[in-house]
Amino acid sequence: MAEAKVKGKIKIDRERCKGCLLCIEVCPNDRIAVDETQNKKGYNPAKFVEEVKENEKGCVGCAQCATVCPEVAIEVYRAK
Repeated sequence: MAEAKVKGKIKIDRERCKGCLLCIEVCPNDRIAVDETQNKKGYNPAKFVEEVKENEKGCVGCAQCATVCPEVAIEVYRAK
Protein backbone atom coordinates (compact mmCIF):
# COMPACT_ATOMS: atom_id res chain seq x y z
CA MET A 1 0.00 0.00 0.00
CA ALA A 2 1.57 3.30 -1.08
CA GLU A 3 1.49 6.36 1.14
CA ALA A 4 -0.09 9.52 -0.19
CA LYS A 5 2.55 11.97 -1.34
CA VAL A 6 2.30 15.29 0.47
CA LYS A 7 3.73 18.15 -1.55
CA GLY A 8 2.74 21.03 0.64
CA LYS A 9 1.84 22.23 4.10
CA ILE A 10 0.04 25.27 5.39
CA LYS A 11 0.25 27.24 8.60
CA ILE A 12 -2.84 29.09 9.77
CA ASP A 13 -2.52 31.97 12.22
CA ARG A 14 -5.42 31.04 14.52
CA GLU A 15 -5.51 34.47 16.16
CA ARG A 16 -5.75 36.28 12.84
CA CYS A 17 -8.35 33.89 11.34
CA LYS A 18 -11.98 34.97 11.70
CA GLY A 19 -13.48 31.65 10.64
CA CYS A 20 -14.98 32.81 7.34
CA LEU A 21 -14.37 29.27 5.96
CA LEU A 22 -13.48 30.46 2.44
CA CYS A 23 -10.27 28.41 2.61
CA ILE A 24 -12.26 25.26 3.34
CA GLU A 25 -14.42 25.83 0.28
CA VAL A 26 -11.48 26.23 -2.12
CA CYS A 27 -9.19 23.46 -0.87
CA PRO A 28 -9.20 20.79 -3.60
CA ASN A 29 -8.18 17.99 -1.22
CA ASP A 30 -10.18 18.87 1.91
CA ARG A 31 -7.09 19.53 4.03
CA ILE A 32 -8.68 22.36 6.04
CA ALA A 33 -11.37 22.04 8.71
CA VAL A 34 -12.99 24.17 11.41
CA ASP A 35 -11.20 24.10 14.75
CA GLU A 36 -13.58 23.32 17.59
CA THR A 37 -11.74 25.61 20.01
CA GLN A 38 -12.19 29.35 19.76
CA ASN A 39 -9.40 31.86 19.42
CA LYS A 40 -9.01 34.91 21.71
CA LYS A 41 -11.45 36.92 19.59
CA GLY A 42 -14.17 34.26 19.95
CA TYR A 43 -13.94 32.84 16.42
CA ASN A 44 -13.61 29.18 15.50
CA PRO A 45 -10.61 29.39 13.18
CA ALA A 46 -9.65 27.10 10.36
CA LYS A 47 -7.09 24.36 11.02
CA PHE A 48 -4.83 22.34 8.76
CA VAL A 49 -5.61 18.62 8.62
CA GLU A 50 -2.17 17.04 8.35
CA GLU A 51 -3.15 13.41 8.79
CA VAL A 52 -3.72 11.80 5.40
CA LYS A 53 -5.76 8.63 5.60
CA GLU A 54 -5.94 5.86 3.03
CA ASN A 55 -7.55 6.98 -0.24
CA GLU A 56 -7.13 10.67 0.64
CA LYS A 57 -4.86 13.22 -0.97
CA GLY A 58 -2.50 15.42 0.98
CA CYS A 59 -1.86 19.13 0.60
CA VAL A 60 -0.41 19.92 -2.82
CA GLY A 61 0.72 23.44 -1.95
CA CYS A 62 -1.60 25.04 -4.51
CA ALA A 63 -2.02 28.16 -2.31
CA GLN A 64 -5.70 28.62 -3.19
CA CYS A 65 -6.45 28.89 0.53
CA ALA A 66 -3.92 31.67 1.06
CA THR A 67 -5.09 33.53 -2.03
CA VAL A 68 -8.72 33.60 -0.89
CA CYS A 69 -8.04 34.40 2.80
CA PRO A 70 -9.24 37.98 3.52
CA GLU A 71 -7.25 38.10 6.78
CA VAL A 72 -3.93 36.95 5.23
CA ALA A 73 -3.80 34.28 7.94
CA ILE A 74 -2.41 31.40 5.85
CA GLU A 75 1.18 30.65 4.84
CA VAL A 76 1.86 27.93 2.29
CA TYR A 77 5.00 25.80 2.24
CA ARG A 78 5.87 23.58 -0.73
CA ALA A 79 8.20 20.60 -0.81
CA LYS A 80 11.13 20.93 -3.19
